[in-house]
Amino acid sequence: MINASSFEFKTVHLDGRGQTHQSSCHIGICFTEELALGVNLELIWIPGGSFLMGAAPNEMGHSPDETPQHPVTVNGFWMGKFLVTQAQWREIANLPLIYYELQPDPAYYQGSDRPVEQVSWFEAIEFCERLAVRTGRSYRLPSEAEWEYACRAGSSTPFHFGDVLDRSVANYNSQARGSKIQKFGKQTTPVGSFEIANAFGLYDMHGNVYEWCADHWHVNYYGAPTNDTAWIWDGNSTRRVIRGGSWNDVAANCRSAFRAPDDAEDGHDDLGFRVVCQDVDNPGAEVVLPI
Repeated sequence: MINASSFEFKTVHLDGRGQTHQSSCHIGICFTEELALGVNLELIWIPGGSFLMGAAPNEMGHSPDETPQHPVTVNGFWMGKFLVTQAQWREIANLPLIYYELQPDPAYYQGSDRPVEQVSWFEAIEFCERLAVRTGRSYRLPSEAEWEYACRAGSSTPFHFGDVLDRSVANYNSQARGSKIQKFGKQTTPVGSFEIANAFGLYDMHGNVYEWCADHWHVNYYGAPTNDTAWIWDGNSTRRVIRGGSWNDVAANCRSAFRAPDDAEDGHDDLGFRVVCQDVDNPGAEVVLPI
């Protein structure tokens, strides 16, 4: 059993110039895992549904590995409200080893509330395993389908913000005059810095750091699952899927449909992750998406 509660959050829709065209307030469902005194992991309920996965044929900046666009059905699940932070990582890294050693402070851009980075896929899996032992619940990386469904949050535009991205709402590419990332420069930002969520209540789905998914890399979606399971090679594959773009990427690489491969043993200063939990109660509540 968990003690879920509701929370309020704000979303925006940007016009073609990157200016706020519409803003609205929403209610989400959240539960919190206390990892240590003052170190909490918040998870958001993502209601199940169906969506078109991949890029539309006319989407600017898309590539063949984002096609063909195809319908996918996703079951409800809980997902990290934010990217896993360095404080959260540190607490779990200090727990007993299961398969892989974890360094307590691997990140290049240090800060307890910044996303952990420079962690490999295998180390992210180890984090999930230790977190599961610590909490008694099953934690894992999201499948690629779950990640894109959660990122889109009912949208069909390149970004959940609309057709364009702006540096006032996401950390990508480089600093811009008057933007929130100007004070940080070209590097990670503390999670939730931009205070604008998508329609599910998730933050930093575009930019900041890439996010590991559970799936092995495939060069396109021919033969992809039509449900939310991770797509795994039958043979030996070392490449995994990363999503979401980063502080070091142009806007086109931060689109909801954008996907790229990376070696499972690699870690970079623009690559982190968030977690999924699916074996706890369905809150029985619907999250209303904006029209």
